[in-house]
Amino acid sequence: MASDALLQPIGPEIWLANGPEIRFYGIPFPTRMTVIRLADGDLFLHSPIAHSAELESELRALGRIRHLVSPNWIHYAHIGTWAEAVPDSIAWASPGVRERAAKQGDPVAFDRDLDDAPDPGWQDEIDQMIVRGSRVHREVVFFHRPSRVLILTDLIENMHTENMPLWLRPLARLGGIVAPNGKMPLDMWLSFSGHRDTLARALGRMLDWNPTIVVLAHGDILRENVPERLRAGFRGLAPLGPAE
Repeated sequence: MASDALLQPIGPEIWLANGPEIRFYGIPFPTRMTVIRLADGDLFLHSPIAHSAELESELRALGRIRHLVSPNWIHYAHIGTWAEAVPDSIAWASPGVRERAAKQGDPVAFDRDLDDAPDPGWQDEIDQMIVRGSRVHREVVFFHRPSRVLILTDLIENMHTENMPLWLRPLARLGGIVAPNGKMPLDMWLSFSGHRDTLARALGRMLDWNPTIVVLAHGDILRENVPERLRAGFRGLAPLGPAE
């Protein structure tokens, strides 16, 4: 029997919560939050979905809501609401999100900035890096060691066309984001032109982490043949090791 809980476990100390659709340039996207309970009982909320009393109650039953994480420049919409509901939480900014929020007139008060090095509060359990090289998109990716879950946001999308407006379906196929073979959106892939080596090194590090599940913010998560599926998601890019 399926659980009525909003939070669904996918491994030790890690849960998913699916939220309502959000529109980006008029296009509907499903939303998803990943929640990690750290060893000290603090909760790490990756890309928080819309706040509700029910969801907050479920989270508080797990631990202290502490880290509100914006993983990239467009995933921040609900952080301000969560910060108001949980005043002792910490709002973490990804590269470019402060500028984006200010441009959009969103009053998000970020407390700290994410970097390539994990914060001491989670460095023993979560690894991270900033994927650079795109002209427009920088994203912080995370790897939860206890569950071997890799958490991506927009670098790969894997959505179902039946949940899309008719006019959007051919564009989604053209963009390469249709399940079960969703990839990096074509426009994002093109934005890495001239810096594919940087992206290839990021992919190499993701594969070195050896994940068994890849969580995506938009669409089906990747559970089977993960190394091959991850390479395919990056459009067949050959991974590279660290720069000499």
